[in-house]
Amino acid sequence: MATQQLHRGRLIDHIQLVVRDLAASQRFYTAVFDTLGIPIGGSDDSYFWADELFVSTADSIAAQGHLTGRHHLAFQAASRAAVDAFHKAALAHGGRDNGAPGERPYHPGYYAAFVLDPDGNNIEAVYHGEAERSAASVSIRF
Repeated sequence: MATQQLHRGRLIDHIQLVVRDLAASQRFYTAVFDTLGIPIGGSDDSYFWADELFVSTADSIAAQGHLTGRHHLAFQAASRAAVDAFHKAALAHGGRDNGAPGERPYHPGYYAAFVLDPDGNNIEAVYHGEAERSAASVSIRF
């Protein structure tokens, strides 16, 4: 099998989801991000954000009055245990099962779980297996 090389942090600046029920979404994402070690970065009456994900109400100035459609977002997990914890936390905080934790055929070692968030977005946590990273994260200062 040929060696694969993945790059993270080069394509997406941020993603915005516009949701019907901000409180339900904030409970859901706070719980699943806690299992993945991702803190909520900030919040206000019409939004919250974590890392590159911005979640808002339709009346938020950034949303322009429209809900986003259904999306698939995949979050990186540090281990199989983190994927398992993500799935459990998601189901306990308003998520619906869309694929229990397990190996997937995408490449050897691909271990993931899928849930539907309160707005029906397909949310995945994935662990790609043992790997060496060139850096834990990219830091941008401006």
